[in-house]
Amino acid sequence: MLGEPTGISAKYWTSPTNAWDFGLGYSFVNSQNKISVHADYLYHINDLIKAKYRIPFYYGFGVRLRFHNNESSSIGGRGVAGLVLLVDEIPIDVFFELAPVFNLFPSTSLNLDAAIGARYYFK
Repeated sequence: MLGEPTGISAKYWTSPTNAWDFGLGYSFVNSQNKISVHADYLYHINDLIKAKYRIPFYYGFGVRLRFHNNESSSIGGRGVAGLVLLVDEIPIDVFFELAPVFNLFPSTSLNLDAAIGARYYFK
């Protein structure tokens, strides 16, 4: 995934419309670069966009952790919404997502994660 943060993403489907999404990345924004870890539970609406390929809209919720040299680390709740391009013939998806993050610790604040990316599905 490229964006805020930049790193790797994984997705585990639990049903045709639900999935877990995980990310491990690095934040290059601001003067304090941080390692970022997130996990989200996603709901997909498969028939919202009519196209040759499946393009589900998805939304969900999760948690994000940020680590920076054992100081100024944070934890927050994450809402996520995005689009994913799924082609049945190949085990790859392409996605775009936005995720507002409400930081709870060590202080409250609001951030925005945004990423584009691709995933390969192992069968």
